[in-house]
Amino acid sequence: MNIIKTILCLALPITTTIASFNDNNYLYFYIGTYTDAESKGIYLYQMNIENGELVYKGVTEGVNNPSFLAIDETNSGLYAVNELTEFNGEKTGTVTAFKIDPNTKALQFLNQKITEGGAPCHVIVDSSGNYILTANYVGGNVCVIEVSDDGSLGQTTDLIQHYGSSIKINQKSPHAHSVNLDAENKFLYVADLGLDKIMIYNFDARKGTLSAAETPFVKVAPGAGPRHFVFHPNNKFAYVINELNSTVTVFGFNSMNGQLSEIETYSTLPIEFTGESFCADIHIHPNGKFLYGSNRGHNSIVTYEIDEFTGKLKFLETKSTEGVWPRNFTLDPTGNFLLVANQRSNNVTVFKINPLTGLLNFTGISENIPSPVCLLFLN
Repeated sequence: MNIIKTILCLALPITTTIASFNDNNYLYFYIGTYTDAESKGIYLYQMNIENGELVYKGVTEGVNNPSFLAIDETNSGLYAVNELTEFNGEKTGTVTAFKIDPNTKALQFLNQKITEGGAPCHVIVDSSGNYILTANYVGGNVCVIEVSDDGSLGQTTDLIQHYGSSIKINQKSPHAHSVNLDAENKFLYVADLGLDKIMIYNFDARKGTLSAAETPFVKVAPGAGPRHFVFHPNNKFAYVINELNSTVTVFGFNSMNGQLSEIETYSTLPIEFTGESFCADIHIHPNGKFLYGSNRGHNSIVTYEIDEFTGKLKFLETKSTEGVWPRNFTLDPTGNFLLVANQRSNNVTVFKINPLTGLLNFTGISENIPSPVCLLFLN
């Protein structure tokens, strides 16, 4: 189903303040937050690549609940989903476009569009930079929006609705939770928590449209609740972290037809843990040797070693995130540090990564950030 709409942009009172600082040995990153408490919007920080020190640079205010963020490959545009915001007199899911200042990295508001569904919870930019794609959790659908030459958002070029349910109470309807394109920009993978499926689509990067792939989906265990998805750098394997049963499922990946084939599933929790916990995010180290996942409730990062030939995982450790409810985390581009957004304890913590073992060591750095949801370094 293709839906073409032109939506008038919403003029938001967005302001950005930037602190001065010497950029040597520092990397920039943004923090998406929930603004219903003390947060002011999208925070800009720098991280010292030598010791992990965090330095506040500024905040972009006036944008509502900018939870997950995406940056285009040229570092010129940033896009933030707004899970529920006021738009033309009604509350709906939206996405906001910003231009990134090449010098200060401050954000300039461009425009805002509805995502054709409630609670958009994930957003990506395709490798051409011509489209953004969002996963709408409440809407249970995927929206594709074109990107204009100036980085602003244009027309909606496609909207794909999911249908069905699974076995748990929060799986009575589809809940698209993440969108991921393969390295060749040909196939889209949508982890749908409500369906216990990874939906697979052909992506037409010329038109910004989606169609069912040769194998249109792959199932995970009933009640697993797939949430986030990641490809291995060798392009042979893919991994999904399952929110509801705290597991990671390994797939073989066929880059020719986009097909996924399940290999094995692993628990993210220690055997002795008996409490309630829900997985959130998943990332692979740039060297391809280690996989990390976050546990909300157990409040930990799980670390696995990856077998480069089979894709299978070997459990190494779970490490406290030094906070509560680790929603999202990220590895810096050098692969030396892992940063965690602890949503409920309002802090971002920094861990040093041992490049030989993959194990984490808390640096002692904990930055107070209200309701952090997403951490994203510039490319």
